[in-house]
Amino acid sequence: MERFSIFIFFWLILLPNELHSHVNHYNKIKVLKYDLFLNNELIGYHNFEFNRINGKLHVVGSGYFKVNKLGIDLMKYRTKSNGIYKDNMLLEFNSETLQNDKKKYVRIKSDKKKLLIDGSSFNGKTTYDSIISDLWNHEIVLKQHQISSISGRVINQEVKYLGKDKIFIKNKEFNTVNFHLFSKNEKPMNEKKLNLKIWYDEASLIWIKASYEKFGKWEYRLNEVKY
Repeated sequence: MERFSIFIFFWLILLPNELHSHVNHYNKIKVLKYDLFLNNELIGYHNFEFNRINGKLHVVGSGYFKVNKLGIDLMKYRTKSNGIYKDNMLLEFNSETLQNDKKKYVRIKSDKKKLLIDGSSFNGKTTYDSIISDLWNHEIVLKQHQISSISGRVINQEVKYLGKDKIFIKNKEFNTVNFHLFSKNEKPMNEKKLNLKIWYDEASLIWIKASYEKFGKWEYRLNEVKY
């Protein structure tokens, strides 16, 4: 707890004030689209649509990828989700995922004190201060707990601010802030379930890129933003 607080204090001083605007920061965004690469080969996508209905923000996610070698499908994945927010707070979240032939799901509701989770990997309650693992929400770097948007599993996380970084996607330069998110446990870094690096645009705080390694290098890269 103390270690996390020291990290938070250190890099909050360095980051733009917009970091604290949370979900309302996305009021002008309609669509975020990302390409997914495995070992630099395009294999899929993950997109988010932002809809405002009766004072609530609905974030609809859809993702797909397929890994094929020599005409054989080694891995197939498809997911759909819907998160509903009001006044910066999560009201409910639902997702269904098909990973190869295995169905996964999560249904989350808020009682304003706890988040109630019914998922394929976890059933129970967790602190209201936890966050869904969808990376579009930059608030994830402020949290100590994230909830898998696929199965409902709760992960205790540590966050390390890595500094500012210039990256290029489709010949466009982005000035970003870079973070390392990893599971809070004693396992070696290469054995942690969560071991992810993520980049947000320094000015807009839009998610630009994320990468991790598991049987190869996986990388999400921003494809398009619609306002």
